[in-house]
Amino acid sequence: QVQLVESGGGLVQAGGSLRLSCVASGSILRINNMGWYRQAPGKQRELVAVGGNGGSTNYADSVKGRFTVSRDNAKNTVYLQMNSLKPEDTAVYYCNARTLISPPIFEWRDFWGQGTQVTVSS
Repeated sequence: QVQLVESGGGLVQAGGSLRLSCVASGSILRINNMGWYRQAPGKQRELVAVGGNGGSTNYADSVKGRFTVSRDNAKNTVYLQMNSLKPEDTAVYYCNARTLISPPIFEWRDFWGQGTQVTVSS
């Protein structure tokens, strides 16, 4: 139905930057919220940053001022610019999209990417 493919993870030193990208494809009629979550070892998955279809954004307190989420709606793509990275940002980052699937299904569903590893060394 819908596939999300992430890219841009990797290993970076503390204070460095990375940019994640996520492209959605498939039977997409409309995407509402699209953004990023992360899961560190032994912890629950948590919201990092989400962008609404109309340009609104929501950030976790721990990343405010350092991360920026942006969207290219024409390309069904969401980005996460991560600056001033800290070791505690180390996690698998997952893309999420709240998607209206094209007819005949015509339903809103949540989809997830496979995850991309971000490792920040001290």
